Amino acid sequence: MRVVIQRVRRASVEIDEKQTAAIGAGLLVLVGIEDLDTDEDINWLSPKIVQLRIFNDAAGVMNCSLLETGGDLLLVSQFTLHASTKKGNRPSYIRASKPPVAVPLYEKLIARLEADLGKPISTGVFGADMQVSLINDGPVTILIDTKNKE
Repeated sequence: MRVVIQRVRRASVEIDEKQTAAIGAGLLVLVGIEDLDTDEDINWLSPKIVQLRIFNDAAGVMNCSLLETGGDLLLVSQFTLHASTKKGNRPSYIRASKPPVAVPLYEKLIARLEADLGKPISTGVFGADMQVSLINDGPVTILIDTKNKE
């Protein structure tokens, strides 16, 4: 699984010019799922996301997590995170899972994030043509790949 985590002041998703999800301060998480992903990836990734200390404490130091701040989380599926640009100029998305594999993992990730955060999260609609808006806070953007835990 690959995720792009963005600390936001607010974020939202629109589908067909209708807002389907919105959050205030917290995290916008874009997730790409590949066939090699398993429950093990989810079990490692979810606590990492909610405990990542990228929010400011009283001294202005990034020392607090989403869990500590009580912020919101918006999860959006994004198969293009697995784009391969090695050859030519047209990206290949061969590594991105098809819906029969990806949707169950996406739903498990939602459930695990909600359990770890202790409240419901907002989501995009898997496979939909979405317009995602955000006000990036900082900006703070973190990339995590469960196959390359650095």
